[in-house]
Order: sequence, then C-alpha cells, then structure tokens
Amino acid sequence: MTMSPPAVLPTPGAATASAAGPVRLLLDADDDRTVHQAACRWADASRGRITADPTPHTTSPAYLALDVLRAMGRLGFSREGAERMSTDPAWRAVTCWSLVTGVREVIVLRAHRLTVERLRRLAAWRAETGIRLTLLAHTPQPADVRRLTEQLAAANLTDVVHVKGTAAILGAIGPAAAGRRTGPPPPDHAQLLPAVPRASVAAFRAQCWRRQNGADFTRTDAQYRAGYAAARTWWARTLPLKPPTGSGGAEEADRPAEFTEPTAFGLRETEALRLFLSRLTVLSPSPQHTVARVRGAQAGLLTCAVLLNVPDDLNHCAGPGIATVPLTGRTVHTITTRLPSPLRAAAIAALLCTGTATPLLAMTQITSVGDQATHIAIDRDGRVNIGAPPAPRHLYAIPPRARPLLAAALEFRRRTPRTAPAHGLFANCFGTTPRLQALIADAGLPVPALDHPHTCGDWHTAARAWHLHTPAPPAPHVLPRLGPVRP
Repeated sequence: MTMSPPAVLPTPGAATASAAGPVRLLLDADDDRTVHQAACRWADASRGRITADPTPHTTSPAYLALDVLRAMGRLGFSREGAERMSTDPAWRAVTCWSLVTGVREVIVLRAHRLTVERLRRLAAWRAETGIRLTLLAHTPQPADVRRLTEQLAAANLTDVVHVKGTAAILGAIGPAAAGRRTGPPPPDHAQLLPAVPRASVAAFRAQCWRRQNGADFTRTDAQYRAGYAAARTWWARTLPLKPPTGSGGAEEADRPAEFTEPTAFGLRETEALRLFLSRLTVLSPSPQHTVARVRGAQAGLLTCAVLLNVPDDLNHCAGPGIATVPLTGRTVHTITTRLPSPLRAAAIAALLCTGTATPLLAMTQITSVGDQATHIAIDRDGRVNIGAPPAPRHLYAIPPRARPLLAAALEFRRRTPRTAPAHGLFANCFGTTPRLQALIADAGLPVPALDHPHTCGDWHTAARAWHLHTPAPPAPHVLPRLGPVRP
C-alpha cells in the first residue's frame, strides 16, 4: 500500500521551476533505440544532468525515488542486506541531494508507464528544486498520449510541450556528454613520515634534525613549518581580546613585566583555539603529521607571546589527526555511493573527520552545525551539567569535501516533519549498537575512532593556552631552513 501523495503547495521553488522552462514530453512513436542511447549518453551527474530509468513492472513511488538516486550515482540500496528507505524519506533524499549537488536537468524514461502518484512526486521535486524535467514516452498510441496528458494535468504538470519525430527528439535531448568520468577517483597517496621524537616544543625541531636523515627531516620539517606559519596567521586574524591585567592600581603598574602572571584564555578564545587546532590537523594523513604540525603551531604562537600546552603523548588521545581519516575524493565517492541517505552519509563522514567517540557525536544538534557546514560545535558540558556555568564547546572542523554531505543532512532534517532546531542531527544513525554496526557495514570503510579507547578524550579539547604578557620576540613569519651540517 502506498501513502497518499502530499499536496503540491506554492513554494519559492515553484517560481524557479517556471523559470527552468516547461516540461518537455518526448513522444518516441517508433521506439527508436537511438533515442534511448542518446538520453543515456547525454547524462553526466557531475555536470548536473541525470537520466532516470524507472524499474519495470512496479508502480511504487519509492522505487522511482531509488531509480533517481541510482541515476545520481547512489547505489547503496541495491546491495543485499543494505538498509532500505521508505517513500517519503527517499524523496526527501532526492530533493536534498539535488539541491546540494546542483542537479539542473533530468530525463525520465518510460514516461508512458508513470502513474499519477509518481508524476505528483516528480512535480513536487521540480517545484522544490527548479529542475528542467523531460519525460520520454516510448511507442505511445493515441489513447496512451491522451491518458498521459490527463495524468499530467492531474499531477499539476500543465505546462507541457510535446515533441514528436526522431530528429526533433534527438535535437531536444542534445549532444552526448563529453569527457564524462565513470568509476571512483584514483586512490590518493600520502608519503608517511618516520617516527617523530617525544620532545617538547623547545627541542622538537632540533631532535628531528639530529635523528632523521635528510629526506625524512625535509618532510617532517615541512609539516612543522606549515603549523608554524598557520599559527601566526591565525593569531593575526583572530584579533584576540586584550586580557585583563588586574585592578590597575599603582603597584601593579610599577610591577615589571616579567612578574606578571600569565592569563589563561577565556571562553571565546578557547573555542577559537580548538577550532584552529582541528582545522590544522583534520586532513593529516598520519599521527606523525599531526605531531609535527602541532609542535610547529606551538612554536609559532610562542613568538606571539602565547603559550600553548597540549598533551605530552598525542597518540594516547583521540580527536582530529589522530583517530581520523583524510576525506579524499575516493573516500567521499565511496560514502556517497554506498549510503544514499543524507543522514547516514553525513554521520559516517563526521565519524571519519572528527575522530571523537560516538556518544559525544550523538549529541550533535541541528543548530550545532556552523554556517556553510564548516564546523560542528557540541555543547557536551551544557547538556551533561545543566545549570552549570558555560564551558567551552567541543569544536570540530569539517573539511571541504565533507561539507556537501553535512549540508544535505541538514536539509533532510529541516524537511522532516515535526523537527525542531534542538533535535539531534544524527538521531537513529548510531544511537544503538545494531544501528551503528549496520552503518559501518553499509559504508564499508574502516573507522579508526571506533577502535580507539577514548580514555583521554580528544587532544585538542585538552589543549590550554595562556597570554604571557611579555614583549613578543621578533620572529619571521616563515622559519628559515636548517643547514646540512649536523652537530
């Protein structure tokens, strides 16, 4: 039994749908194979053009939504044992992926077999996204054309243009997509760093220079220098508030600068620091890269009279750069192909790029996602200790490739009935062990955060910083290279 279709209400997308042009009905009276091939070769999902081929011998609107998702390259539901989506969630997923990935033109084959309910779903999709819809009917008889015209009118698709004749149909479809890419992107290769010493920021670079050969030190020092420059740039752009200096009495004014007590970062500065450290390390290929970048950031902030303290052994902690996986093009392709649900795709991407424990990530609310889906801010202390003074939130940077996934999940949640901004974003994704296991099985990707014990929490949330109140020593924005001579 199928659900009754929702009413197509006037929305802002309706004006966009009208601007995209009328619905084109291509009447292929000869059932020419060339027309079918031209429609398939015209499609290119990376350029916002898809061709949906409805599954034969079914009239379910849910199957049509899955066929559209398949045309977008999301094939995960077709595997045995994969989680299924019902009609309404499947069509919400179609709408959200269309808005996020920029689908602009759609051709639907076998239009003569579409029911009124399926056409209403297509009409709602067109009204919400503004796609240019083309329907291709094969071997239509006069009675079939009349019936299809009546069904289109019943589905509120009244602006229909009929195209007849093979030549006219081929001209309406257009040329085949040039340079269309198929299959996953090539695997990414990152050259791993050797073991780095467990040294403080004062001795880290010198010990790497002594213990590593020339090639290894060059790669390690490149990460160190990147962290150094990033920290100085971040501090210059952050415009931190001037820390309090006390009561401001005459005794304090006469006190030498070297006797002034360091001032710990405030709430807003601590959150900004956590977000910076997450952005610095979220794409680290290995923990060694993370350690080198963090030591460089410590050195860079020290030249700005800021002392940054992080856990001594980052490998025992979780968090960005330690229990994460770089969101490469191949990884994102795997996620979007195997997980057609926007919520589940965003959930596995968040696990891979935050490296935190699932109970903490389950606290993510819809309002926790920042503008343009650039970061996630989880108020753990505020939810666990209700009524306590505000504490710094847990902030995690979202790499650029994962932002469309998070944006699609947000759009999906906002379009779900009875949803409030304070509701959980990843509810029902990994809240229970069976749901989490099903998600990992469907994704088919290793998740280091699940194997980490998380005994020490996330390292960037344990970082602390202080203003030193000393004149910042003159330092170059980019560190000079060390010479080839070793002590």
